[in-house]
Amino acid sequence: MKNSIPQIETALKKQKCIALLAPSFIGEFSYPGIVYALKELGFSKVIELTFGAKMINRDYHEILKNKDKLWISTTCPGICEFIKNAYPQYTKSLIPIDSPMIATAKICKKNYPNFKTIFISPCAFKKQEAESSKYVDYTIDYQQLKQLFTKNKIKLQNRKAGKSEIFDSFYNDYTKIYPASGGLSKTAHLKGILKPEEVKIIDGIKKVKEFLEKYKKDSKIVFLDVNFCVGGCLGGPFFSKNTTLSQKKKKLQKYMSYALKAKIPNKDKGFIKRAEGIKFRN
Repeated sequence: MKNSIPQIETALKKQKCIALLAPSFIGEFSYPGIVYALKELGFSKVIELTFGAKMINRDYHEILKNKDKLWISTTCPGICEFIKNAYPQYTKSLIPIDSPMIATAKICKKNYPNFKTIFISPCAFKKQEAESSKYVDYTIDYQQLKQLFTKNKIKLQNRKAGKSEIFDSFYNDYTKIYPASGGLSKTAHLKGILKPEEVKIIDGIKKVKEFLEKYKKDSKIVFLDVNFCVGGCLGGPFFSKNTTLSQKKKKLQKYMSYALKAKIPNKDKGFIKRAEGIKFRN
């Protein structure tokens, strides 16, 4: 993987930049402190991936109406790489839809064409995915970001959200649960399309492997909502080791509760028209 820190530091000084932040950030940073800190670092906009998640949910909803085969979620690039390399017979089961990160980057490039997009990643697989995409200019992980904060003497501040601290455009609340195990299937409005017994949620590559080894074509399972890491994105390797998965889950739930009550100006909400003309299927 590339070390993009020098390029990021240069871009932040010379160009307008957008920070693409996954909602898993809450397991490592505080809110709204993280937004304030990123703006201090030089980002012009800080956009959460939740609107991209909302948009790809619409495509998942449509594709999963077709129940004649096993479908496997592709929000986790680690899962995609694992299946392509270890179980190529299931490659055609991988749903051909962008991840929330790529979807959000596409939306940003449409609405802010002169901005550099910089993805802040919880894991190595997502860094690799970002580096291979023409829609993401640079990527940095959580620990590298903390090093930049320290270098620039920027402290995360626990303060109430004001105009400079709330996320910029494309706000969406309910998909903030995406980083947790089953976040996709819980928010894609699958009720009425798939029965509960037709959906299987698995997190942790060991359990995914065990399922694929035993899977039979006459199985009732239609959709696998799977993540490489135990705990979903909250279990990514770029989190601090002194925070347990249970603690990160509690932080996410608290963040969700806050988001559902937050008063967001209409101009900052995630309206579908902001993504018109963009294809999220590949």
